[in-house]
Amino acid sequence: MREADPEAIEAQKWKKPSNPDGVPVWSHDGIICITNELKGRLRLTFPKGAALEDPKRLFNTRLDSKTVRAIDIPDGASIDAGAFQQLIRGAIALNAQRAR
Repeated sequence: MREADPEAIEAQKWKKPSNPDGVPVWSHDGIICITNELKGRLRLTFPKGAALEDPKRLFNTRLDSKTVRAIDIPDGASIDAGAFQQLIRGAIALNAQRAR
């Protein structure tokens, strides 16, 4: 995340009794992505993911949503870092357009 955008901010949001630490949320002019540790995988959810180009097809879940897209990364697996950084930069550009 920081390689794609050194100015990205990580914050813990949506704290509740069942998850007192909250959920890590990365933002820059709006939410970039939300991270969730799920059983056996890490999920990176992009709230505006449907509007992003994903030529390397990193998005592999929430594909039928009209707005959201997500990437599930199984424990021990990795993803294409360059393609991931492109998604991050695309999300930031989209946030910047909507902030105007």
